[in-house]
Amino acid sequence: MGKRVAVCAVAQIKNEPALVHARFQNMLLECFESIMEQTKVTFDMEKGIRTVISCSDDVFDARTISDNGMTDVFGAHFRGEEKMSQESINGLGYAMASILSGHDDVILFMGHMKESQPESRQMCTNLAFDPFYCRPIGLDYQIANALQARAYMEKSRVDDAHLAKVVVRSRVNARKNPYARENEMVDEKTVMGSPMLSDPIRVLHYYPVTDWAFGMLLCCEERAKEFSKNPVWLTGYGSCMDSYFLGDKDLASNFSLKEAAKRAYAKAGIKDPRKDIQLFELCDHAAYQLPMWAEGVGIAEEGKGGEWISAGGMDEYHVNTSGGQLNGNPLLLGGAARAIECVLQLRGEAGERQVKGVRKALAHGTYGAAGQHQAIVIMEA
Repeated sequence: MGKRVAVCAVAQIKNEPALVHARFQNMLLECFESIMEQTKVTFDMEKGIRTVISCSDDVFDARTISDNGMTDVFGAHFRGEEKMSQESINGLGYAMASILSGHDDVILFMGHMKESQPESRQMCTNLAFDPFYCRPIGLDYQIANALQARAYMEKSRVDDAHLAKVVVRSRVNARKNPYARENEMVDEKTVMGSPMLSDPIRVLHYYPVTDWAFGMLLCCEERAKEFSKNPVWLTGYGSCMDSYFLGDKDLASNFSLKEAAKRAYAKAGIKDPRKDIQLFELCDHAAYQLPMWAEGVGIAEEGKGGEWISAGGMDEYHVNTSGGQLNGNPLLLGGAARAIECVLQLRGEAGERQVKGVRKALAHGTYGAAGQHQAIVIMEA
């Protein structure tokens, strides 16, 4: 087997505030049909898709075994199907392991999430905490992120004005992305005047409720040309989990992201990300996370996130040309959205947001309280 995995096709629907008119199956079917049309791949047991990886969440879907109702839609009946009930970017890591091990030649990877369906995201993410000490006091991802935001902002001298720049830029970039959630354009004064959500996070600092679905076809290096004239290569993957309890870790340390990046860089032969990588898609659930994750992947100096924003670091390193998760992607699918943007950029198909000369790109995903789990994928043209 070759040492690279190819992304042969990507498909997505538009990110929407609430897809009340569409069931999960409708969302996925649109992506599935696009993948089939682009690649002409079959489900032949010898040469076609034998394994499907899906991404969904029982709590947000309000059903146990949330992938069960989707298997017919993406062809997983009488096939191997593995559910990724974690940040979607880990599905790419799973696909890489399956293909590079020789277990599979071709893998279909699909995911969906309707954040608009539950009563609140906070109710859902509260269930991620232990039932004896943290859940009863109301901890959820939003509150945990606020605790991290305060710790990080003090460490790296990031203030309200810096975060306002992050939000405004996110929405400007998203306007160039036809698949991005449509949000009102705002100026920095409006952002700084928006109500507090969880101090120091303001309403406009946090990603909005969003519904979305996607699909990707991946295969081994030897067969890439069967399905695409312009494949994108996955050359590195790394992930790391930090401590479960918030009190057991330094909230501003970036421990798990640094470890994940270190592993991905080693696999892909990246010596200096500032020089070797031309595009960075970082999974920013909240505005403070963009400079924090920039420090974690090594494009901003440790403890200088505020200076990095002021000096134009976001544009210098082509960070979140898609608008980022901050503009709106579902919680579980932010990493897949980052990866799809990297694929489009590497193939020169990003339209008016296209960055010239992109040869290598980094896609990042994070899940859990205060960036508990982090994962990185390195992609090359």
